Amino acid sequence: MNLKQLRILSLPVFAVTCAALITAGCGDSASSSTGGYDDGYSSDSGYGSAGGTGGYGPDAQEPPSEDPPEEEIDEPAECDAESEVVLYLSPDDSNSMSSPVQARAALEVGLSALSYVPIRVWEFFNYYSFDYPTPAESGEVTVSTELLRTANADDRVAFSLQIGVASETVPEEDRAPMNITLVLDESGSMGGEPMEMQQEVCRAIAASLRPGDIVSAVGWDTENAIKLGGYSVDGPDDAKLLAVCDGLEAGGGTDLHGGLVAGYQLALASYDASRINRLVLVSDGGANVGVTDADLIAEHAGSNDQDGVYMVGVGVGEARNYNDHLMDTVTDLGKGASVFIPSKDEAWKVFNAQFVNTMAVAVRDVQVELSLPPGFAITKFSGEEYSADPAEIEPQHLAPNDVMIFHQQIETCAPELVTPDAEIGVRVRYKDALSFEVREVEATLTFADAEDGASGNLLKGVAVFAYADALKAARDGDPEAEALIQEALANLDMADAALPEDPELAEIRAALEAL
Repeated sequence: MNLKQLRILSLPVFAVTCAALITAGCGDSASSSTGGYDDGYSSDSGYGSAGGTGGYGPDAQEPPSEDPPEEEIDEPAECDAESEVVLYLSPDDSNSMSSPVQARAALEVGLSALSYVPIRVWEFFNYYSFDYPTPAESGEVTVSTELLRTANADDRVAFSLQIGVASETVPEEDRAPMNITLVLDESGSMGGEPMEMQQEVCRAIAASLRPGDIVSAVGWDTENAIKLGGYSVDGPDDAKLLAVCDGLEAGGGTDLHGGLVAGYQLALASYDASRINRLVLVSDGGANVGVTDADLIAEHAGSNDQDGVYMVGVGVGEARNYNDHLMDTVTDLGKGASVFIPSKDEAWKVFNAQFVNTMAVAVRDVQVELSLPPGFAITKFSGEEYSADPAEIEPQHLAPNDVMIFHQQIETCAPELVTPDAEIGVRVRYKDALSFEVREVEATLTFADAEDGASGNLLKGVAVFAYADALKAARDGDPEAEALIQEALANLDMADAALPEDPELAEIRAALEAL
């Protein structure tokens, strides 16, 4: 297949008419609008929403069989071929990456287990790696932009556009000292595999510490037991910390609120602005988050110009029994990462091999501004949200050794304006992790760049997007599921040709073949 004829299927909800484009690029320019990839669950039902009350697992409410319908527009708006399109983009936190791990773990059980898994495509782009250049200086970012002309079902003028915002590389020996507070679930539902995975997370963290790192720990059930308070470890695998890990037991009730109160008290007692201050909440998700808890988490996460105790939410257990809602809620409030740990290998990958990436912040409040020629709109988007109004988009932090990826399909209702020298602009604003000084970097590319083929990074982005589409369709019993699976495999073949021996592509192929 010729790269310039790469075919990317749009889901039915993204069928493109000028009236359906979710930007100011067609019709009367709206002051703002939001978009993003639907995780497949209605917020009214409590799935995939911070405001919801539902959960996943055998005892949870069944996931709705259909996504919320798109708003119907009777009269197509006229194409706006005069106004430049300016949009502001946001992913979730760059280390929120629970969804693809849940999906992979569910498929190891069987397709039926996938029905309980939310598909948040931005977490797929957070989880899989992309090799974009890192900045030369500490506290800076680089921005890379790639464009590929595509042909879709109705032969509209369409492009795949990928933006990569890369942070600095920080080796383990150069990281800041740590102040970590472990809030560990010892309720009855944690018996068996969830507790084993929690202990493995604890051991992986212990193995990653250096002399002088501070650790506190509280176990929460109906009685919250402080196990360590402001303890300075003597190095990796500190015996006292390992004894805490090995001594965890399931059996009590559930008192998340008490655990969080005790945890934050311990974290604040050892708080040091020169350290990485993290609260690590581990649970199978079998607790509820009340208003008091939400206020508590948000209060300690810091304001826009203030550091805080950021939360890392760790889900453990089997994907089909895990209540994703808890971690999705608390990590969003706590300005931190949400991860899922179904195996020992994943525990050591996230909390040992990628320890700095998981726990640290390189730059804060990243906001990406995308400028497109008149008539253009985003028709598919990998991030959590976008808008023409920057006030509607919440900036996100970026970890060290990481890349924030935005992958979108863009189309135009004014193809006559797509000349070789027409430009796409990207401006990235962010704050220094220590000083909160505002910085920015810009990049431009022209549509002539779309004729240069595609890099492995862009083709991998196409494959990851198609993989998420296929998973969602298979999960929902979509009649187009088989076609989307085959399309995903075809895109994966192209990515494989550009990136031979990429283990992540092999992992995606195994999952697609399991569908």
